Amino acid sequence: MTLALPALLLATAAALSACASLPPPAVGEAPPRTGRLLVRVEARDGAPAQQHSGAFELRGSAEQGQLRLLSPLGTQVALARWSPAGAELVDASGTRRFDDLDALAFEALGEAVPLGALPDWLAARPWPGAPSVNGPGDGFTQLGWTVDLSRFAADALIEARRAAPPAVLLRAKLDSAV
Repeated sequence: MTLALPALLLATAAALSACASLPPPAVGEAPPRTGRLLVRVEARDGAPAQQHSGAFELRGSAEQGQLRLLSPLGTQVALARWSPAGAELVDASGTRRFDDLDALAFEALGEAVPLGALPDWLAARPWPGAPSVNGPGDGFTQLGWTVDLSRFAADALIEARRAAPPAVLLRAKLDSAV
């Protein structure tokens, strides 16, 4: 792992500050999802536990989209873009290309995190690209993750947990549940 989420969240944003605002959504395109994102990875094989958080803006779908990570001041720290042609990560280290979003996610986070499913999960629904099972209460299980939607309507909060070692928690607090 050459890049961790702390580097994404804490890297200097000066080189990317010109990209700090997104263009308005195209006609018929949903507005971006915005909020705060937390990723916590349990300690494993001598590696300490990790916890990373920051503001985000997500637009698009599993097939094509972008995820921006923002500093507390709102400047862009990193940008992940993906399409059927591949994925790229732009940060203070430059631009790196990957075969797909899964490879980008593993490089950036050090663990397999299904970023392709995230647009659907943040809309409080399973990703249509993989089977899912409705869980007890509000939520579902998909791709080895349990997605808890019990606080979505009241607090716009979604928690996804992967129990397989190392355990990973992904928590998104959206600016709005709409």
